[in-house]
Amino acid sequence: MTADLLVAGGGLAGLVFARRAALAGHRVRLFEAEGVFGGQVTRQDVAGVALDAGAESFATRGGDGPGTVLALLGELGFADDIVAPAAGSPAWVQERSDRAFPLPAAGLLGIPTVLDESLLPALGTDGLARARQDATLPPDEGATAKTLGALVRARMGDRVVDALVAPVVRGVHSTTPDALPLDSASPRLREEFRRTGSLAAAITSIRSTSPAGSQVAGVRGGVFRLVDALVADAAAHGAELTTGAPVTAVAEDGIEVDGRRLRGIPVLARPRRAPDPTRRITVVTLVVEAPAWRGAPRGTGVLVGPAAQSVRARALTHLTAKWPWIREALGEREAVRLSYDGSAVADAADVAVRDAETLLGAPVDLLLDHTVRTWDRWGRAGSGDPVLAVGEEVAGTGLAAVVRQAEALATSLTVERASGHPSGERERMEE
Repeated sequence: MTADLLVAGGGLAGLVFARRAALAGHRVRLFEAEGVFGGQVTRQDVAGVALDAGAESFATRGGDGPGTVLALLGELGFADDIVAPAAGSPAWVQERSDRAFPLPAAGLLGIPTVLDESLLPALGTDGLARARQDATLPPDEGATAKTLGALVRARMGDRVVDALVAPVVRGVHSTTPDALPLDSASPRLREEFRRTGSLAAAITSIRSTSPAGSQVAGVRGGVFRLVDALVADAAAHGAELTTGAPVTAVAEDGIEVDGRRLRGIPVLARPRRAPDPTRRITVVTLVVEAPAWRGAPRGTGVLVGPAAQSVRARALTHLTAKWPWIREALGEREAVRLSYDGSAVADAADVAVRDAETLLGAPVDLLLDHTVRTWDRWGRAGSGDPVLAVGEEVAGTGLAAVVRQAEALATSLTVERASGHPSGERERMEE
């Protein structure tokens, strides 16, 4: 039994790749070990409302150009269901148990662009004065930085990194600024910094094509809706997609499924190695009665600094404050989701309620429903594997990165087939 492309894994990356390859005329077969497609992009029912169990938003960098999440949603008929977060106050940072302040509204990953007195609660007098040195430092100061933390420390000082950038990077990338490669943090930041000679100016340039409030978007009704649409469209264009079929072996010329040997080009859309235990995340979603939360006292959510020792969560998203469609679905009820490092604990709901009360500064009257989901995460894999792959291991974290890399690989294989020569993308995969 043969096919042009044999995809091992039916999470988002595998489905995006399979659909794009099928559209281009490849014979595609995809096998998913679990009983459902989608991986971490999946649905959960909480208090009678369907919500995202995994990703509930995506980065909109790149606009709606080829390979972006926005372009994919448009192709699948979701153009009218793409929604921005509710306008209003920005997210906050809980730096210590007794200290919280709003994030800069026009910054990037917590890095401010407007260095005025509004930053005093976060930086203090000395921290603000140091941050303002970015405008007068030599333009090559920090030019050799390899990590986001190194660049920000060189230009704006330790206080900006520790108070503003670290909580954001922890919440978004599950790491620290000093461990986050600069190009992974923002693909354009190095180029814009070299061009402008100022970190604030570089971020202002990047944000000029991504105004405040538009860095992320969601899907009305849930991002999980994308999975069913991908499955249906891939199948409509000839792809064969099977659940409950674990791939037990992968070779350069095929795969093994249920003891059967299938020949074709294998594409791994599942991890090749054990997950990184330091990146395991538990997400607790709460639906509660909490009238004092209705005014969104901490904007769309709170990022938690490591010094806030009385709070075990690393971040809180106030779902009913962030997404109008969730507010409409839940009425007077409030919904939040809290993320935690590591596996779920026995009293996860009680812990999450206490953390939410601390982070939002107001009590919960009644817990109506909750869910607890634990996700394993993977860091980037090393290069050199001759087997093609898509997904978080090779693309990096986030729907935008995963979709972009899966689309690019499918397109490059189509170019390769038409030209008879290895594509640039495939050559990079095999380096």
